[in-house]
Amino acid sequence: MEHIKYAYTRGMDDAETTERLRTAPSGVLSPARGNDAYALPLAHYYDGEKLYFRLGLRDGSTKRAFWEATDTACYVVHGTEPTDDPQEIDSWSVVVTGRLTELSEAERERFDTAEINRHFTPIRVFDEAIEDVDIVIAEFVIDTLTGRKTPAADR
Repeated sequence: MEHIKYAYTRGMDDAETTERLRTAPSGVLSPARGNDAYALPLAHYYDGEKLYFRLGLRDGSTKRAFWEATDTACYVVHGTEPTDDPQEIDSWSVVVTGRLTELSEAERERFDTAEINRHFTPIRVFDEAIEDVDIVIAEFVIDTLTGRKTPAADR
């Protein structure tokens, strides 16, 4: 390991962690079913207290099956920033664990079309008819929220 480059990381404080989650438009959600994992990129909206996902679901889809089978999922948001040294980068990540819950009809009313378009990037549709896709807003009930970074000052 003596010739392998590495960078120390530090924990981010609560304010920086929540700011990164609030300003990043998307990340990767990893639900699990038994011994199988499934990772999907998702747009999210974090209002400083609650984390929401906008999903396009179809009956019988893998995404729906994993959601329904998952007790605790993991969501990761990350990014990199260039430094003065082209071989070095600063990086950060936020890891969130918790449970997905579909909003009730009353809660869902908060997210009309204008709100969905304001808070989420456009939904990606792959080889399926729009009318076959159910737009679902889910809350990710947060159990843990952790942020790490590799600040340039530490190198």
